[in-house]
Amino acid sequence: MPKKKTKTKKKKTGRPLVNIDQGEFEKLCNMQCTKPEIEGWFGVTDKTIDRFIKETYGSSASFSDIFNQKRGKGKVSLRRAQFQKALDGHPTMLIWLGKQYLDQSEKMENKNLNKEVTGITFVEKEGGE
Repeated sequence: MPKKKTKTKKKKTGRPLVNIDQGEFEKLCNMQCTKPEIEGWFGVTDKTIDRFIKETYGSSASFSDIFNQKRGKGKVSLRRAQFQKALDGHPTMLIWLGKQYLDQSEKMENKNLNKEVTGITFVEKEGGE
């Protein structure tokens, strides 16, 4: 009796397909993670990130476009936390925010500003050094 031919499954070659979670990707952008950091988080290359962006956000989208859109939410969260820290009475944060947003500064007063300098006198230390 002739042997029956069976189809053998071809083994797929290349790297296994990695599923990048859109929500997680956007959270990493919110936290200001760089592209190499995001690649490391998912364990993928930059080409995989670029392909994910084009498939998810449209063929004309780039990492830079999406990153700039999504990081705004992270900036708002950070600013909210800074203001809350200041409102809770944290002196360093109060000073820093005052300098950033209210043009406050620590003024150094120099009492000799209006005096004319006429010369320099060298004084020898005692002991002859």
